[in-house]
Amino acid sequence: MTKIYAEWRRYTKGDEGSMAQFDYESILAKLMVPEVVSALGDIRELKGKTASFSETSPEVFAALVEVAKIQSTSASNRIENISTSDRRLRELMLDKVEPRNRDEREITGYRYVLDMVHESHDDIPATPSVILQLHRDLYRFTDDSFAGRWKDSDNVIAERTDDGKMVARFVPTSAVETPSAVEQICSEYAVQIKASTYDPLLVSLIFVFDFVSIHPFNDGNGRMSRLLTLLLMYRSGYDVGKYVSIEKEIERTKETYYEALAASSNGWREGKNDYVPFVTYMLGVVTACYKELNDRFFIVAVPSGNEESVRAFFDKLIGTATKREIMDANPGMSRRTLERILSKLQTEGIVEKVGAARSTAYKAAR
Repeated sequence: MTKIYAEWRRYTKGDEGSMAQFDYESILAKLMVPEVVSALGDIRELKGKTASFSETSPEVFAALVEVAKIQSTSASNRIENISTSDRRLRELMLDKVEPRNRDEREITGYRYVLDMVHESHDDIPATPSVILQLHRDLYRFTDDSFAGRWKDSDNVIAERTDDGKMVARFVPTSAVETPSAVEQICSEYAVQIKASTYDPLLVSLIFVFDFVSIHPFNDGNGRMSRLLTLLLMYRSGYDVGKYVSIEKEIERTKETYYEALAASSNGWREGKNDYVPFVTYMLGVVTACYKELNDRFFIVAVPSGNEESVRAFFDKLIGTATKREIMDANPGMSRRTLERILSKLQTEGIVEKVGAARSTAYKAAR
């Protein structure tokens, strides 16, 4: 299998083909297949359960928000090979330091837009002008001339094969057609949301796939697609991404994400593609996040700093976790407290330490 890097190249030659027909009524009707309907039902059930938790214990959910923001910013940028150290990331998120290089400026821009989506999503409609504004804000800490502008030349998504060659995988909408294409998907989205015939989560995922396929900007399309995913989900009442990072789950399953994109891309320019692979994948991501939120609720509900909260964490842990990941799951717990508890649990044979130095992690002793 080839490893997909989602590397975008300038594309200036070749037949532009015909632009996809964005008939959301028809597309959504074709999505009513068993796997999609079943996954959507599971999400609604999980959503109802976590909603009751948030009403009875709002302080528990509030404790998860900042951790999710940090994880979302880190993961979404890492997918695009934009990164910094964990310490610098947290300082940037808390606005304690100024960005010192290109990566940190882009990370800070993502944080800025993510904060806006978290705090004002109900006042941010999905329109072309708003999308341009969000893109401009994504690059507010850089001096890029393309910020807040549609792409000015054609592009192509490419993948690197095992022998190192770059081959075209998908040709997005041409630069000249882009403004009209974005206008169409925004219009179709608005019509379907108003009609309320289909679950708004499905309408949102169709919109996001079309946005990625149009690839409307010279740079930042992947990060914009993930920000728009959160925005539309929040506006639709699916706010799990505020508490558990959807971007982190996408990063964790990145190869499957690109495979789903590829599977749903075939025939897109002619309006003959199948949205089911991408939608099914994203519903799986949302389901995983709701399940994690359910688990985290019971962990965080245990008084912070309590040994029982760490025991509960390892009871549900699959694989290993670093100290930082354990602390993220237990907001408010200090490193010193965690180290004391880990030492005790290791002595009792409940937890095992693996690796050393920066690679140190912990797992449940089975």
